[in-house]
Amino acid sequence: MQFYLNGYAPGDPDIIKEALPETVDVLIVGSGPAGALLAAQLSNFPSISTRLVERRDGPLKVGQADGIACRTVEMFEAFGLAQKLIREAYWVNETVFWRPSKKDRTRIERTGRVQDTEDGLSEFPHLIVNQARLQQYLLDYMRMSPTRLEASYGLEFVTLKVEPEGEHPVVVTLRDVAKGSETTVRAKYVVGCDGARSGVRESIGAMPHGDFANHAWGVVDMLAVTDFPDIRLKAAIQSADEGNILLIPREGGYMVRLYVDLGDIDPNHREAIKDFTQEKVIATAQRVLHPYSLDVKRVVWFAVYQVGQRVTDRFDDVPADQAGSRLPRVFIAGDACHTHSAKAGQGMNVSMQDAFNLGWKLASVLEGRAGPELLRTYNVERHAIAQRLIDFDKEWSKIMASPPKDPEHPELGGVDPQELQAYFVKSGRYTAGVATHYTPTTPLTAAATHQDLAKGFTIGMRFHSAPVVRLADAKPVQLGHAARADGAWRLYAFADATGTRLRDLMAFLADSPDSPIRRFTPTGTDVDIDSVIDVRAVFQQGHLELKVEALPSILMPRKGCFGLIDYEKAFCPDLKHGPDIFDLRGIDRAQGSMVIVRPDQYVANVLPLEAHADLAAFFGRFLLDRRP
Repeated sequence: MQFYLNGYAPGDPDIIKEALPETVDVLIVGSGPAGALLAAQLSNFPSISTRLVERRDGPLKVGQADGIACRTVEMFEAFGLAQKLIREAYWVNETVFWRPSKKDRTRIERTGRVQDTEDGLSEFPHLIVNQARLQQYLLDYMRMSPTRLEASYGLEFVTLKVEPEGEHPVVVTLRDVAKGSETTVRAKYVVGCDGARSGVRESIGAMPHGDFANHAWGVVDMLAVTDFPDIRLKAAIQSADEGNILLIPREGGYMVRLYVDLGDIDPNHREAIKDFTQEKVIATAQRVLHPYSLDVKRVVWFAVYQVGQRVTDRFDDVPADQAGSRLPRVFIAGDACHTHSAKAGQGMNVSMQDAFNLGWKLASVLEGRAGPELLRTYNVERHAIAQRLIDFDKEWSKIMASPPKDPEHPELGGVDPQELQAYFVKSGRYTAGVATHYTPTTPLTAAATHQDLAKGFTIGMRFHSAPVVRLADAKPVQLGHAARADGAWRLYAFADATGTRLRDLMAFLADSPDSPIRRFTPTGTDVDIDSVIDVRAVFQQGHLELKVEALPSILMPRKGCFGLIDYEKAFCPDLKHGPDIFDLRGIDRAQGSMVIVRPDQYVANVLPLEAHADLAAFFGRFLLDRRP
């Protein structure tokens, strides 16, 4: 076998590296969680040329983030990957709290135990699985996508410039890490998912603002033998004098991660962080766990870090004073936008939500569904979310790093362990990832004028799935799982008491020239009628009381080259296994309602079933008319 003909290149020699094309639609820099998810989403669109470049010589193998919020699992369901995560991951069911014993403060004792995620918050659990595995799911998804997208490794971002005109105005210089040679790629859009030291961020002049952390934490993934009884439960452990630990059981049943509090670092001597060796961090953990033993058999991954809470001033290449006159061409996502501590488990999750927000917008613009003005909403929406994350993380990190109060010496300060437990419970929705709330600051989120028609589907928040029964095959399913990562909007029509308003709406959508489906869906025999706006209906009757053959035609559309019928668009309440969705989500039974859901699974609007003109006007705010 012969290789290295044109210079040494690390990695598997059986993998043939394709040369990058001269032009692409979207160039993604960095294959971490944000970059991998964005690439996976765009890989679904054959008409869009996407390339993912990574300076490493191959996929991540071990370490880094591991917490998967409930909301992230919901998002992964849109890729068909949720069950893979659930099968492999550790489920965080309960969290325990330990503090110094009242009788002997050199020893720790359990003082509290709470359910990790409140009932009904999501159909999915809070999970733990290492970042490398999660990224591999996305990389595998890319390879099996219509575009068969593969990451290009060993390519380092050097610089970029945005030219004032041209079809591919972003000129990017990349360096081959192994050979040192440079190449140029032109792109319509570039997304920097290249971490906290982002070169893409620097190239567009965006600046992170906030605090540098002066507090150090060691993180160790280990295989160990211990008599600590809660080794397979998430645990917040406060010792009297040795520091604190956040213990996270890992997938597989044996491995555990410890976040070990190492105290403050002199900001004038930051190099002192190098003194915290693996052995010293483990020794600290052993002292915190006293009187329990910790016999470490093998360290799988180790790191010491200081991460400040910082937010970049903008998430695209358009300065604030030019926001109304320029359209963005370069974006940043993930750690390039925001950095914070790992204790709340939000970094990887929020980074992927950045990408999920941006991906469908890029696809909409590149496929001609929406004008490029849509891309301005990414910075507006995600910057506000990042700032709220930083505010939360500052408070949570402060509590986690504080020593417990000594009842004998209250003047020394510290945090009451009960306060730590109470704050954890209070913050449950945030750490589960379901607290994100988009406000009506962009055309994508409407005012809550008709919110009372569907009280449980809050405008601006994620579509909270609920159990239903699919009419055609009587299969119990989750309504939210109808959504795919395909860039389509979802219109869920909940029937009124008589069904008259629902049928009038279906007739309007199918036949009226003002129908948003007719206006905004491309014409052609090969076009899926649901490709832009996917209509679903939920009836009030049980599935045995309705006839499939009586459904409106738009709920049984013909698709594909053979004109086959789609039978999976009509649903009924799951009266056998759970509460009626109309009661569970506060749907007005007399009037019914329309719930409009964005491609990233957030509720955009709630309207009366008869508000046909308002429905068309809402979509007209951002979709392009595709009628011939």
